[in-house]
Amino acid sequence: MRACLLRRRGPIESAPLAFEEVVDPVPGPGEVLIRVTACGICRTDLHVVEGDLADRRSPIIPGHQIVGEVVALGDSGGGPAADNPFELALSVGQRVGVAWLHRTCGQCRFCRSGRENLCLDPDFTGWTVDGGFAELCLARRHFVYPLPDGFGDHEAAPLLCAGIIGFRALRLTSLPDWRGARLGIYGFGAAGHVALQLARGRGAEVYVCTRDQARHQALAAELGATWVGGAAEPPPAPLDAAIIFAPAGELVPVALRAVDRGGSVVLGGIHMSPLPALPYQLIYDERIVRSVANNTRADGRDFLFEAARLPVRTHTEPFPLREANRALAALKNDAIRGAGVLAVA
Repeated sequence: MRACLLRRRGPIESAPLAFEEVVDPVPGPGEVLIRVTACGICRTDLHVVEGDLADRRSPIIPGHQIVGEVVALGDSGGGPAADNPFELALSVGQRVGVAWLHRTCGQCRFCRSGRENLCLDPDFTGWTVDGGFAELCLARRHFVYPLPDGFGDHEAAPLLCAGIIGFRALRLTSLPDWRGARLGIYGFGAAGHVALQLARGRGAEVYVCTRDQARHQALAAELGATWVGGAAEPPPAPLDAAIIFAPAGELVPVALRAVDRGGSVVLGGIHMSPLPALPYQLIYDERIVRSVANNTRADGRDFLFEAARLPVRTHTEPFPLREANRALAALKNDAIRGAGVLAVA
């Protein structure tokens, strides 16, 4: 098969991904082989490629927003028991999605308490195991998602990370009532444009703060944001909660100044530049700062149901698989309107 292989981390401008022939993967016990049709690109992929995340496997095929078709099934063993609530009756030819969370141990105290996103011995698609910047990939059969019919392959791909993480970030704001709530979104790429639609669907007002005027601010306005302004510009009303999707630690005090008493600031990225010193007054009055760590399978299942019900509409820009370096460079430079997707098939 053809794949984008990363052997040595480096700036995306140096084109570290090599498009080449590699051996086809073979499904083992508890695995499913998927022919990839589309794979979303994510800032986490950029962090893997450029070395912001520790090198966990080399070489590695990145990519963790995978849409494809089941082409082979390994033995049913090697996974949780048959009464697992995430057991799917998978069949050859079925369309499925694969997300960031590749596997959890199922045994640690976090897995046993319903917090598998904090598992002590996990694997992650495109970071610790090969991902979807390829024509074929492997996934654990208990960790794939059936996809709603209302989404095409390209439209579904960003839902599998940007969408799921945006959904979990909304969940972690802990807002008691979304109707009339004021939500701030800092950084408006793939996750932001999905989270805005979810929040509006729940009845919230959304205030978008982003540095890119030509693409991101225009899209936010089209999707119904109550207000759109610059990344450091104060919204015109106190916020009940804010989510920071941009990997910019300097936005944390900016968002804290914008949220009202008892408000929360949720950090939606796996990597962020250093946070500046926070004067105590910024977190006084019971303001909360919390991070999002990965996702649970329940997050993914619940999100896909809500996304299909609204429905969420993703805005995508396609790139050929062989041009993954160019796609990630465009992402790095905020040159993608909505979400970038690699067209594999």
